[in-house]
Amino acid sequence: MTDPAHPETPQPAFVLVRPQMGENIGAAARAMWNFGLDGMRLVAPRDGWPNPAAVAMASGAGRILDRAGLFEDVAGAVGDCTYVMATTARVRGLTKPVLSPERAMQEAARRAATGERVAMLFGPERAGLENEDVARANALVSVPVNPDFPSLNLAQCVLLCGYEWRRATAQVLPERVDMAGACWAERHEIERLADHYEARLEAAGFFFPEHKAARMRLNLRNLWSRLPLTGSDVRMLHGVMRQMVRWAGRG
Repeated sequence: MTDPAHPETPQPAFVLVRPQMGENIGAAARAMWNFGLDGMRLVAPRDGWPNPAAVAMASGAGRILDRAGLFEDVAGAVGDCTYVMATTARVRGLTKPVLSPERAMQEAARRAATGERVAMLFGPERAGLENEDVARANALVSVPVNPDFPSLNLAQCVLLCGYEWRRATAQVLPERVDMAGACWAERHEIERLADHYEARLEAAGFFFPEHKAARMRLNLRNLWSRLPLTGSDVRMLHGVMRQMVRWAGRG
């Protein structure tokens, strides 16, 4: 099992245990493919397999369904795996490590990178995994949801884990700026803009009264330095001031 977006990165198998609706299987496939996961395994789907409703819902992620493994039971679905995690929203009364989705996917990535086969179990929509299924897992994965409404849709849970897998295996920038073809203004451009505005404001009598003028100039310079301006922004602001001067001149 490898990540198709990063062929050098092994990935976990997502095992859907006794899923009830083809639509949810399709939505889960779409969620997996959103994050480069393609190792789906199905355990005894209620409505049989293949399922046309799953194909319709997958919407572009049909390749996940085409490659999905079909198994009669959980033991068979995870038989080739060395580490299994089970998603659950309920207290199970079993002594096992309980991981957040973030920590679980970090652990999955670490183990997969060393050659282990990792599986994630997702239970059926109505009641989740049975204790007999959970007993086969090495660890549990618990999502910090509202305790008064802990049930997650199957595809939502798959999406959440897929997102955390992506964060654990790919560089995800916490913030970026799309420049749309522009470049950040250079300091000399900012200086010329500041000079332009200061000169025009001086002519308009803006720096008044005299004893406050120096501080006003300083604040204006500081304002320009704080603004994240592109070269296009600077040219536009020059044009704004020139047009205002022309308009004032007509008066």
